[in-house]
Amino acid sequence: MQATILGKRFRLAAGASAMAIVMGATPASVAAQTVTLPAAAPNAAPVASDQLATADDIVVTATRTTSLASKTPVALTAISGEALRTAGVTDTTELGAQVPNISLDRNGGLQITIRGVTSTDNTEKGDPSAAFMLDGIYIARAQAQEVAFFDLNRIEVLRGPQGTLYGRNTTAGVVNVITNKPVDHFEAAANAMVGNFNTYQADAMVNVPVSDTLAVRGSAAYTRRDNYVIDGAHSRDSLNPFKDDVSARLQALWHITPEINLLVRGDYSTLHSNDAFYTRATQAFDLTDPRNPIYISDGGKKIRTLDYSFGQRSDARFHTWGINSELNWDFGPMTMTYLGSYRDFERREHYVGNFGIPVHGPLDGDYWQTSHEVRFASNWTGPLKLQFGGYYFKEQADIRFYLTDTENFVGTPVFGFPQLAKAQSFAGFGQATYSITPELRLTGGVRYSQDDKSRHGATVFQQTLQFNPATDTALLNLASRKFHKTTWRAGLDYDLNSRTLLYGSVSTGYKAGGFNDGCLAGASYRGQTCNQIRTADALYYAPETLTAYEVGVKTHTADNTFRINGSAFYYDYNNLQLSQSTLCNGAPCQVTQNAAKARIKGIELESIVVPTSRNRFDFTFTYLDGTYRSYKPGPAGKTVDYSGRSLDRAPRYTTSAGYTYTYPLEDGGSISASARTKLTASYVMTNFGTPSQFRQPTFTRTDLTLGYNAPSDRWYVQAFARNLENYIAITSVDGNNNLATGDPRTFGVRAGVRF
Repeated sequence: MQATILGKRFRLAAGASAMAIVMGATPASVAAQTVTLPAAAPNAAPVASDQLATADDIVVTATRTTSLASKTPVALTAISGEALRTAGVTDTTELGAQVPNISLDRNGGLQITIRGVTSTDNTEKGDPSAAFMLDGIYIARAQAQEVAFFDLNRIEVLRGPQGTLYGRNTTAGVVNVITNKPVDHFEAAANAMVGNFNTYQADAMVNVPVSDTLAVRGSAAYTRRDNYVIDGAHSRDSLNPFKDDVSARLQALWHITPEINLLVRGDYSTLHSNDAFYTRATQAFDLTDPRNPIYISDGGKKIRTLDYSFGQRSDARFHTWGINSELNWDFGPMTMTYLGSYRDFERREHYVGNFGIPVHGPLDGDYWQTSHEVRFASNWTGPLKLQFGGYYFKEQADIRFYLTDTENFVGTPVFGFPQLAKAQSFAGFGQATYSITPELRLTGGVRYSQDDKSRHGATVFQQTLQFNPATDTALLNLASRKFHKTTWRAGLDYDLNSRTLLYGSVSTGYKAGGFNDGCLAGASYRGQTCNQIRTADALYYAPETLTAYEVGVKTHTADNTFRINGSAFYYDYNNLQLSQSTLCNGAPCQVTQNAAKARIKGIELESIVVPTSRNRFDFTFTYLDGTYRSYKPGPAGKTVDYSGRSLDRAPRYTTSAGYTYTYPLEDGGSISASARTKLTASYVMTNFGTPSQFRQPTFTRTDLTLGYNAPSDRWYVQAFARNLENYIAITSVDGNNNLATGDPRTFGVRAGVRF
């Protein structure tokens, strides 16, 4: 599904490609930029005068009210838009190199893994484990989460369950992309980039104050690049371009009165791409024993070489538009914030992929979603701070997905999945913070969520693309169920001194349950009785829940030359929802089941050292121990006990180091050079159908930038190179042994101007 998001990339389960609009990313995990409050910040009482943002601190809304990152008792990383532009990460997946304990991978959409918690069900009926948001609005579908990085204010990544203020599907955490709002003065900017793989990117912005109370901001972006996959089998058609996208956003901010402001945002995107980016597992692994793959690659270009011919061209043409609004009303003791959104998405695609043999066919989809939230936050002075509200969300996905020429695959020329899925969510929430003393604060919060989910459709075996009841078979998929859960948070935070915050919390997260293909005996739809009977235990799976225990510290020296954030956490993770590809009635299907339990514990450290105005160092270190406590995947009679085995994408440790040198010039400009390297320990990716775990060995990635900034930052030019090692890391392995990989070495030049 989709929501109010500009330039996002929509992708089916066969593959996703990242938007590559240049605005970059910071070389440090916390941005080295001063950030001012957005013009219409929700629940935005100004930050106190003794808590003004400085270099390496940033104003955030992680707790739905404004605060400095250093004063927010949550494990978070905030990266300002200015730092994004300066350092140059070009798409959402690049955030994984900047933020501790997170990976963002292309896997039929954006797969977000935070501290080893993730979801592999990116179908129309699945839910993510980490909430992806744009300007505080939840984006439901993984295929809608690869946003264009242009005209951004900041990105906030919250690690750990956020079930009170952000709701369901936050067992892993939250990624919130926050755009620049209209401001009360004229400004404009333009950026462009040229790179290898025939990459061309451009974006522009103009902000116009129409009157003393009304401002309008428009921005647009274009990106084009070739495929990272090498066509070693010489498919019938070129795999290029991989993307060719245009996006635009228009916003208007009206200060109706000094106490009331209204922000309205609209966007439209047209996306055209070739989605072929999977290769085969045999390019990197010896599969003589399918249950014990052996890594045999050197991480070179063979991994990204397509060793078979698709025979057909993958072609995707998407059109999406959306509108959302944010109303803030300060009526004295409290501020009311309303967030409302609607998005429509049209998907027309010729899919190509590999289910053990090359397959292709049309996929048509029509999606929409809407959400509404009303939130109240206290403005009064005194020891008690309070916020509460209600939330409503609804989405619908109408999918018509068919594979053709499948006689040798399933026995009929056409095999398909026409499905209509619906979901509704209702929630009420509240959270309060009480200052026991000026230095010691107690926080408690609770949220009640109810989710109503349903789907009707079929798995069809047809002679042509048109269903004929005389010759064709339709196996009914019919399910409907309600889920509900109360999540809560309790925490203490303490100012040891004006520069040091200590905090501890216990919090819970929840992701709604769902259903698999099939139906219950006796069920019927439009005159068809269930002919794909499942027991209730096989048809439905339960919600997953997580209880997190965490302690942390945030501190810095008086002169801000040294900062360090640290946290330690322990998770009790129950009823993990794990999806696997298998056979249902002789045809491929995806089955999701609950693993009994998992345990996750870890440590995170982030530090920044600025000994002089010219020199800046940053370091991160994470330790992560995520294992199944009890889980037995695999087909009936061939299950394997995974107790004690590692969770997917949970490297035991990662460490990174960065250095930036800035040389000031006499005219007020500057030259800066930076280097950053990250070491990621080995991690596993599981094919739950076999079952088998594919291990990606330990690897490093090094990025370099060299740039010139004109006086007053009027213009800049920058050269960059990413992944100097040109090491191809594997990011996912699906149930059909298809590989998705990280990016190879990329390099280029970018430039921009401001007015």
